[in-house]
Amino acid sequence: MTDASPASFARDLPRMPLIYLAVGLVAGAVIALQIGIMRVFAVGSWAHFGSLVVSLAMLGFGLTSAVMCVSKNWFERHWEGVAAGALLAFGPMMVAANLAAQQVPFNAIFLVSDPTQKWRLFANFMLYLLPFLCGAAFLGAVFLRSQRIFGRVYFADLVGSGACGLLFLGAMYLFNPEDLITVPLGLWAVGSVLWFSALGSRRLIGALIVLLLLSIGAHHALPALTGIPKLAVSDYKGVAYARKFPDSERVYARASPFGYLEVYGSSYLHFAPGLSDNAAFNLKEMPANAYLGLYVDGDGPSGVIRDLTAEQTAYFHYLPMIYPYLIKKQPDIFVVQFGGGLSTAVALKSDARSVTVAEGNPEILRAFRDDKGLRDFTGDILRNKKLSVIDYDGRIYLGATDKRYDVIDLSLADSAGLSNPGGFAIVEKFAYTRQAMMSYMRALTPGGVLSVTLWNKEEPPKSVLKLYATMAQAAQSLDPDISGKFFATSSYLSTATVLYKRDGFTPAEIETLRAHTRSMSFDVLYYPGMEYDASRIDKVLEDYRKQIFVASEGSDISDPTDEPPPEANDTPGRVATDNPSAEEGAVLPATTLARAFWHHLVTGGWEELAQRYVFDARPLTNNRPYFAAYVKPLDLPKILDRLDLFQDEWGYLLLWATLCIAAIAALSLVLFPVIAGWRTIFSHYPGKFGAIVYFACLGAGFIMVEVGLIAHFVLALSNATVSASILITGMLVFSGLGSLTSERFIADARRAMPVILSLIGVLLIGYGLFLDRPLDWIGAFPYGLRALFCLLLIAPPAFLMGFPMPIGMTSLARLGKTHMFLWAWGINGCFSVLGAAMVPLLATSFGLSTVLMIAGGAYLLAIPALFALLLPLAGKWAGEAQPQAA
Repeated sequence: MTDASPASFARDLPRMPLIYLAVGLVAGAVIALQIGIMRVFAVGSWAHFGSLVVSLAMLGFGLTSAVMCVSKNWFERHWEGVAAGALLAFGPMMVAANLAAQQVPFNAIFLVSDPTQKWRLFANFMLYLLPFLCGAAFLGAVFLRSQRIFGRVYFADLVGSGACGLLFLGAMYLFNPEDLITVPLGLWAVGSVLWFSALGSRRLIGALIVLLLLSIGAHHALPALTGIPKLAVSDYKGVAYARKFPDSERVYARASPFGYLEVYGSSYLHFAPGLSDNAAFNLKEMPANAYLGLYVDGDGPSGVIRDLTAEQTAYFHYLPMIYPYLIKKQPDIFVVQFGGGLSTAVALKSDARSVTVAEGNPEILRAFRDDKGLRDFTGDILRNKKLSVIDYDGRIYLGATDKRYDVIDLSLADSAGLSNPGGFAIVEKFAYTRQAMMSYMRALTPGGVLSVTLWNKEEPPKSVLKLYATMAQAAQSLDPDISGKFFATSSYLSTATVLYKRDGFTPAEIETLRAHTRSMSFDVLYYPGMEYDASRIDKVLEDYRKQIFVASEGSDISDPTDEPPPEANDTPGRVATDNPSAEEGAVLPATTLARAFWHHLVTGGWEELAQRYVFDARPLTNNRPYFAAYVKPLDLPKILDRLDLFQDEWGYLLLWATLCIAAIAALSLVLFPVIAGWRTIFSHYPGKFGAIVYFACLGAGFIMVEVGLIAHFVLALSNATVSASILITGMLVFSGLGSLTSERFIADARRAMPVILSLIGVLLIGYGLFLDRPLDWIGAFPYGLRALFCLLLIAPPAFLMGFPMPIGMTSLARLGKTHMFLWAWGINGCFSVLGAAMVPLLATSFGLSTVLMIAGGAYLLAIPALFALLLPLAGKWAGEAQPQAA
């Protein structure tokens, strides 16, 4: 490539497949780095921060584009040096940024209350931005020198990214999370060798090898020599506690795309979910060393219980998941999620005729089937003669099977580390949606019981109220009269249990359940025929609202739970009351609120009560499967001066902060060329505003589909990491094929593109309305087929979405609008930053379908903007825009 002119580069590039392959591998390294950083965040903190990482990567592309737009002439002269320098720096910067970020770990829980955490988070973002800037600078230089055949290079970029995303998915079986940085490092090294070989730069290949060895050595040797961690795990994560027990022993560990599974044993490890305090006084002895702790990506523990002897099984009587077995004898049982196996163990010891258990994480089943230590500890529970195992999600199985069960149990499917389900990160909880509950209820025998136990550790109550509304609405969808079909109980700041009986509870069953509740010192929230006392609910609602929005320094407003009455204390052996007319002080505000919710859910008027409550209590659906996002959007301005009260909402609040930061950053980058000389740079470009709208719509629309479908596809794939890898692979590969095909339509863009953009818009709106149905169907297949079907499902819109960007960019190049060519790439990246930040906010507030429909609307909005983009240069500038041979 001795001739560096654009025309020469365009003529030579099609004859140089090594260049295409190099571009694909380097772009793949960028994608692998994104997923790798998500895994680092997921294991080290409480969430993968997917939208933040995607925004960060796209910000790198936006910043690079803005600088290139202003300094186009310099970059055209020095493009080869820029590409080489950025490429050489990319790999070492990955390792350096990752190791440096581990030295300033942030604890997301304290982002609100601890100012230093904000700076730590900022430091992480700035550090991880550096390698993305290097990757963006390389790709930007290549795009600059291949303007007239942008579609072919863009094809290599997208397909390489997608294929490497799938490669990364397989690599997660081979590398522990702290060593996953090796994957993008390897892709970078191979891609760089191919690039320098194609350009005949053998000297730079030697420099590359030295940098590769130094990078690998730094990653593996520096932590051992200096004591700095490769991956800093927060001291507040469950696994961090387990590792610090004096006699802690890790008995199992395995890395996979389904999470980093670890099992620890210790005499200090006690896991008694919802266990009544009365157990300590009524049992002759508590089972010793009864539990191992199961941790997935450091979250936990999920209790793995020892195979108890017949004498020790009285212990199960004091757990909340025993409730359905008090009234169902020799039942056929279905356990919706195996988890650590506690609910399955209780079911097997409850005189069951048969037990069927489902588990959507294949690595958990592998651990309990293949590891000798776990098999011995649990009595080889998965090979119990009474037990049948379903190796995919229970909600999907029950929605499709014609089998019926006497008891269906969904107890504490989340670990203790997620005792506020969704109260930390924004996590999809499809097992608890209204559609899932309807599937469970339909799968019951005529006298069957659905039992759901959820953690109840929030004050004021949040998650449990959403559960109550979800189950009640699901039941009403099957039969409007639900007054005799529910029994609900709770233990303050511990657990809540809801029983649903398909044909209603008998008086004898109600009395049995009430008597057990009293003997456990639990609180009854609802039973058929329960009298409701409405005298306190107005005050409780008002007190909760004042606690959040009025209480401030010097205020005399008291927390309604500051001084719980003696009768309501969690003192061992206390006898709880289920009499709603009891003395006012004997009932906690949270219990009063729960009773009011149940009364109105059953008799009517729940919507008005929920509207008056301080937090969002809307039910979960497949469209909005989130326990998080409690703060109502209209209340956000009221809490800005008291964010310390919302530390368990940091996941939701962080999304708003991300959107604000993304908006500021994107606007700054979009306006950067304007500030640097809009009149000089773009004075002779007609249709400037239309071009901005066109590429903004493409950037926001594409990323909203990508990030939104990652959340949606969890419905079928049951795992966010696998969903991200499959979705990104499918989107990028099929879009790359569309990009390659788009070259045939460039000459006829005015007629072809409105049709293509319309098809994209219609498809995305249709997916938004109907996607959950095929995903439910797909979820029942073996995992390999699930992944294949998901790829096929995304293929039609993704293929068409590969057309607009290369056609728009190539049209700008052929019209001679070179500055706009560079700026357009940056606008696309900047609005991708905004789109990624908006997706979880739109999903939690309005639903996942809304995300796809808005994305579809963005592509429809791009249709009129297209014609402005295609306006030719006028006057003396038109001569410079004559198409050159490719």
